[in-house]
Amino acid sequence: MTNARSDDLAKRNLDLLDGFMRYAFEHPGILDQIPKDAQIVILPADDPELSKENRQRAGMLCARGEKVVLIRLKRPEVYPPELELLTA
Repeated sequence: MTNARSDDLAKRNLDLLDGFMRYAFEHPGILDQIPKDAQIVILPADDPELSKENRQRAGMLCARGEKVVLIRLKRPEVYPPELELLTA
């Protein structure tokens, strides 16, 4: 895998993780469904290439004896952050 492709996959996975974490902050009960010692692998519903790569990664983790939780998720929309400057 080339470095540029690897970087692209990493960025797309970070975007997915961000979307999942936003959901988890709003619905913390979902975290109770994930075993503490499990690896999380997110399968994007709208990105077949990344889903295939992540499913392969999940298979490698399982082959090593790891617990894996698969999470199917659409790629989140990117919202600009709201900044507020507080001064004394």
